[in-house]
Amino acid sequence: MTSRRALGANTWIWTSPLTDQRLAELAPRIREWGFDVIELPVENVGDWDPGRAATLLDSLGLSATIVVAMGPGRELVSTDRETIASTRDYLRRVVDLAAAVSSPVIAGPIYTSVGRTWRIGEAERRGCYEQLRDSLEPVVRHAMDAGVSLAVEPLNRYETSLINTVDQALEALDGLPAAGCGLGLDVYHMNIEERSITEAIRRAAGRIAHVQVCANDRGAPGADHLNWPGIVAALDAAGYRGPLVIESFTGDNATIATAASIWRPLAKTQDAIAVDGLAFLTGVVRGGGVS
Repeated sequence: MTSRRALGANTWIWTSPLTDQRLAELAPRIREWGFDVIELPVENVGDWDPGRAATLLDSLGLSATIVVAMGPGRELVSTDRETIASTRDYLRRVVDLAAAVSSPVIAGPIYTSVGRTWRIGEAERRGCYEQLRDSLEPVVRHAMDAGVSLAVEPLNRYETSLINTVDQALEALDGLPAAGCGLGLDVYHMNIEERSITEAIRRAAGRIAHVQVCANDRGAPGADHLNWPGIVAALDAAGYRGPLVIESFTGDNATIATAASIWRPLAKTQDAIAVDGLAFLTGVVRGGGVS
């Protein structure tokens, strides 16, 4: 591998919601382990202070990325105007947080709440995609003005029925400017929904804004059956130069754990998900092999 990309860890591995105190505890450890990036979830604006976070991360030499939390009531399609307006407001405020901590992206399933599923025909799906583009357009403009890009993440069929694959995401976002609205790829979901992860990455070339990684069971990357050298090579070939961020969850994550079906520990400790995953990924993307 020729890739020298940055590697990151999402604080959802350990805690939910993120607070100033927990960030102050976690960030030095994440940096000491050797990560370059810390991913900060925004379950609710105000959970943590962006000014304090920016100062802390700068002192540690850590970069930031931001993920949204699409909990109940956060919807951009098939809902009432008030809900769409409040969801847009949340997303604009998250964009402002991202700019404050110098995150280039806000990532996540920026279309419906996680776990919302319904039977959907192709005509309805096309209508939802049109509504999604209309709903996202002012948020994308706000993001571009702030120097931030939206990274819209396909989820697996058990967590959404709207956007499950790269091809669906490309269709849904068609017409929105790539500079402000790209794809957030999550290897966990791709392992379920894509017939070939590497081919899906190739089809997403030029529109990949963010990448999250974990094992096929949400544990540490490498403790799985995935073709990590092939995945990284496909990302290189697709022109993606951003970080690979390990995302996993604790079972007590009130916002996501139930929708994500986190019913058991995924490693000996939560630290191991990060530390073992980092060691493995370092071998793949920086050492030309696995460690």
